[in-house]
Formats: sequence, structure tokens, C-alpha cells
Amino acid sequence: MEIASFVLTENGWLPNNDRLRVVIYHAALEGKSDDLAGRFEALFAANGWTPDWRDGIFDYHHYHSTAHEALGVFAGTASLELGGPGARQVEVAAGDALMLPVGTGHRCISASDDFQVVGAYPSGQDWDICRDAPDDAARARMAALPDPRLDPVTGASGVGTAA
Repeated sequence: MEIASFVLTENGWLPNNDRLRVVIYHAALEGKSDDLAGRFEALFAANGWTPDWRDGIFDYHHYHSTAHEALGVFAGTASLELGGPGARQVEVAAGDALMLPVGTGHRCISASDDFQVVGAYPSGQDWDICRDAPDDAARARMAALPDPRLDPVTGASGVGTAA
């Protein structure tokens, strides 16, 4: 597995997160798509991240103000834009995973017809979809949200810390 991480600062109306890193895990798991979905769900759950859905990724910029997000790619390939227009473009394929801290802007630029991910969130966190600049209440929610206790893929503590 190859792990890359970086911090994204505010970009236009997207708040991003200048305290916690985005983490990308290339080749986190290997196997066929049906098997990968269940294996990502089991891996995330074992590390305290509740699997919630299976689908693609929206093609519009959005972020979550109430939860950190883990994504496990179980089929296909995609180009994603993280952090808003002109920020980071990443390529992902089946077996890759991502950890997006609260506030991280993301969208799918293009994807293969079979592209699918598992979405998971730290236990006790419910996600929302934000498509506008955060107001004071949203900023307060994001600032008060506890850091993930464990990394969704490795299980290590201190996930995404930008220190």
C-alpha cells in the first residue's frame, strides 16, 4: 500500500480543513469488486468507521460539516477533485481508499461506468451535504467535531494530524 497525505486550506467557498490531512491509500485492498465492497466495510467497521452506503461520488463540489468521511473504491476508476476548483486532482482505482476530514471539498470529475465506492463515517457522526459557503454555525460544528479516533484503513491513532 502506498499512502499519500496533504493539507487543503480554504478555497473560495469551500472550507476544507487546515488542521487534518486528507489521506489517500493506494492499493489498500486487492481483490474483485464484490469482495472488495464487503472487505472495505469490514475494515472500516473494525476501525470504528460505520459503513453507510455504496454508490458513486457526486459530480459537483460539496463537503460535509458534520462528519469526517472514508471512501473505499471497490469498482472502476475515477478522477476526483479534492479541495475545490484548481486544488488537487487525484486518480483512484478499485482497491484505493480516501479519508476526507470534515470540510474537505470533493467531487468526481470523470469515472468509468462501473465506478463505485463504500462511504463510511466515524461511529456517532451523521453526514450532511453542503454546497454553499459555511455560515458561522457550520464553522462552529466543524471546529467542534472530534478528530477520528482511529485511521479507517490502518487502525492507527492520530489519523490525519497535520502536525
